[in-house]
Amino acid sequence: MTLKVGILGYRFMGQAHSNALARLPMFFPDAPDVERHTLVGRNEEALADAADQYGFEHTETDWESAIDEVDVFYNLGPNHVHAEPSIAALEADTPVFCEKPLAPTLDEAEAMRDAAADADAIAGCAFNYRFVPAIRYAKGLIDDGKLGEIRHVRGRYLQDWLTDADAPWSWRNDEEMAGSGALGDLGAHTVDLLRFLVGDHTGDIDSLSGSLQTFVDERPVEGGDETRPVTVDDAYSAQATFENGAMGTFEASRVADGHKNDHTVQIHGSEGSLKFSLERLNELEYKGPDHRGYETILVTDGDDPYLDHWWPPGHVLGWEHTFVHENYEFLSAVESGEEFHPSFEDGFEVQKVLDAIERSDESGERVGVE
Repeated sequence: MTLKVGILGYRFMGQAHSNALARLPMFFPDAPDVERHTLVGRNEEALADAADQYGFEHTETDWESAIDEVDVFYNLGPNHVHAEPSIAALEADTPVFCEKPLAPTLDEAEAMRDAAADADAIAGCAFNYRFVPAIRYAKGLIDDGKLGEIRHVRGRYLQDWLTDADAPWSWRNDEEMAGSGALGDLGAHTVDLLRFLVGDHTGDIDSLSGSLQTFVDERPVEGGDETRPVTVDDAYSAQATFENGAMGTFEASRVADGHKNDHTVQIHGSEGSLKFSLERLNELEYKGPDHRGYETILVTDGDDPYLDHWWPPGHVLGWEHTFVHENYEFLSAVESGEEFHPSFEDGFEVQKVLDAIERSDESGERVGVE
């Protein structure tokens, strides 16, 4: 059976996932057969160009019509269009793969979670960093007890693309369309990744205190003389306590000069620690109980997670490969009918933490994650 895939959104994420779909049959021969069927967008001319570039047979400006034409629906549009199309597809029992964060608000994320629970179709949330080989290796160490009792987790995601006050305004700077700024755009990744790595050992986050900050209040509109207000955060930080008593610190910024895409996690246990940075994607730093300091593990051997599908040992992978891995796992789950994680339930759990950080910032008090 060939799965006909429809994708809403043809820019950044649309291109990333289209590339992944194109790579699947070459490197993952056991993946389901996929047809890049329908690409959905508003600008017909730009849409036609993108469909030709990405290898889609059809285009559609109406996402409702596209849902009727495909077997799997990818919702890769801006955050404010995540809920309605995804829920409609699930009500039609069409599997959905939706970009993160699941929605701009907790209420919308809850509605999406509930729609997925009521549907017979699989619903996945696109947290691609779960599928970095070094992260999979790290999870194996943690689950095997190599770090002992987890005591402290740190996660930060630093970028600098908005450092310049003259960087142009986009939908990511608007609360109605994005929900939040660095918090949802970057912090969602951090929260999900740490839930994935240590959640079975620490439980969920019990309470936290959070702070949001906007440094540039308005930005120029590209191609014109006007400016638009920035209504989301440029940066956030949070201090959390997990159910088992472990401590967590989280931060993200889109104005951290000198950091292009630095997603770093550190996990400290009673018997060891590990560190990972996305800017050194093929490396994992690990300190075990018998080590005086950290050792750097190059996660590129043939028996490392996913590496048997790619190049000879030692030939490094990159950011784009994480999308191939997650598409492989999601579409394989669609074909087999098995569970897929991260699910809409996982995305909702992340949204609860983001919502708590916003509530804490507004109240100036520590809050529970409800």
